[in-house]
Amino acid sequence: MFDQSHDISVLNSLIETTIDSVDGYRHAANEASNQRFSESFRNWAKDREQVVTRLRDRVRALGGEPEHDGGILAAMHRQFLSLRDKVTGSDDKAVVAEVDRGESYLDEKWQAALNDAELSPETRALLQSCYGSVREGRMQWEQLNKSLSAAT
Repeated sequence: MFDQSHDISVLNSLIETTIDSVDGYRHAANEASNQRFSESFRNWAKDREQVVTRLRDRVRALGGEPEHDGGILAAMHRQFLSLRDKVTGSDDKAVVAEVDRGESYLDEKWQAALNDAELSPETRALLQSCYGSVREGRMQWEQLNKSLSAAT
């Protein structure tokens, strides 16, 4: 028998991290000078919002209360980046580096959740489905990042 509270905990952790990803993409869209980047970042934020909605729905179905905010450390980090950018300026390379770092962290969190042997089969199936969207965004991101590297 699977522990619903464990599923809820894992789901809420992913909700928090994925909200951080949404917020990070919104921030990156506002900071990027390249219109192609801004548009891609906004689209990925929308895709991640859909993932958050699906995760929240599962938490509710399990009888839990879903997370509504991202993590405090991520919010503090974005504030630090905003302050740094005001002092030193921001360019697309700096934005790209921050997005890349965030994507790597998000991928690690999702991989850990997918490898959690204590998840119920239903929650695991949802995570696998949602991870497909997260992974696709990551692959699109890698292509965009390569195009920036090739252009410079």
